[in-house]
Amino acid sequence: MKRLIIVAFLLLAVTSFAQVNYQLSSAVDFVRTYKIASGEYYSELTEKDIQGSPFLNQEFINGSVYTTNKFQYADIPLRYNIFNDNIEFKTPENKILAIAAPETIDKITFGDYTIEYVPYTNVKKARNGYMLLITKGKASLYAKPEVFYQKPTEAGAYKEPEPAKFERRSDAYYIRIETAAAQRIDNKKDLIETFPNHQKELEAFVKKNKINPAKEDALKSLVEYYNSL
Repeated sequence: MKRLIIVAFLLLAVTSFAQVNYQLSSAVDFVRTYKIASGEYYSELTEKDIQGSPFLNQEFINGSVYTTNKFQYADIPLRYNIFNDNIEFKTPENKILAIAAPETIDKITFGDYTIEYVPYTNVKKARNGYMLLITKGKASLYAKPEVFYQKPTEAGAYKEPEPAKFERRSDAYYIRIETAAAQRIDNKKDLIETFPNHQKELEAFVKKNKINPAKEDALKSLVEYYNSL
């Protein structure tokens, strides 16, 4: 344990201090002080006989957890369980746990991903959940990955049995204006109505650039255009 603390300290020593608003803490501190929940439930859905994966990244990737009280916990092995909408992490004892108080999370970064826990509206219902940040500003664009769990089916008269499996669906896209709940974008009407102003400029931009609400790059260009106005 002493060696682990020394290693964590050395890793933190080389971390950039550009983000002066966060107090750096080690992975050991994260495990000791942060509220956590056991990940035993997830193992029931990830047995070898289930095809596919519920994870954004199957393997753990070292990253940082930034909290709303301005702590940065560095060098945490992290992965995102899309199906359960949980961020899982591995302890020094190789136990897999899940963050149990996501409302205290400002952002989580690992690999090429930045994830935030944000309020959003889906089918007119208010929810909260993790989303991948695409671009941030007065308007922010998020992608919410979706995984569907298909139960196993038995053999029929003209049908072979099928094993249980996780099916990755297309990402859903959301636009968030400042601190308001993020709104799901399903069509061009949703796209324009999400923004509170500059409607004519946005409509012209959508028409000129043939913006497709299902294309991430197109949505990103529109959001960045809005933020420039």
